[in-house]
Amino acid sequence: MNTFLILLSSLLWWVLYSSIGALFVAIIAWAVLRWIERCPPVFNRTYLACLLWMLLDVIVGGSVLMKHGAQADPLAQLHTFGWRAAIVLNMLIGAGLLWRLVPRIDARRIKPTSACLAVAVIMLVAFGAITSLQA
Repeated sequence: MNTFLILLSSLLWWVLYSSIGALFVAIIAWAVLRWIERCPPVFNRTYLACLLWMLLDVIVGGSVLMKHGAQADPLAQLHTFGWRAAIVLNMLIGAGLLWRLVPRIDARRIKPTSACLAVAVIMLVAFGAITSLQA
């Protein structure tokens, strides 16, 4: 029974933290997609794509952490092959989910290049936040 409660609690926290992170990511993605597409995308679908992206991101990041372990300096981990592959995989998942799930307000799908640019801006903001917290 204790193991079941631990797993249920972990699942709830995984979804809660992923949804909080997805809200910030969705706001950035929505603004970038609105600017690049010159037509507003649907925010609900943008949030859904970002939520799925964050849920998968926790799984990918957690699997790399389990394989390589946690170090004192998180920026030093970016030089390892596992983290570089995880970042590339993360960006591919994000671009694919945004491209497939986010329509514009006129019911056309966004362009793949727009999804890639949105993911690149999100990663730029994330790396900027991480480096500013490290300083």
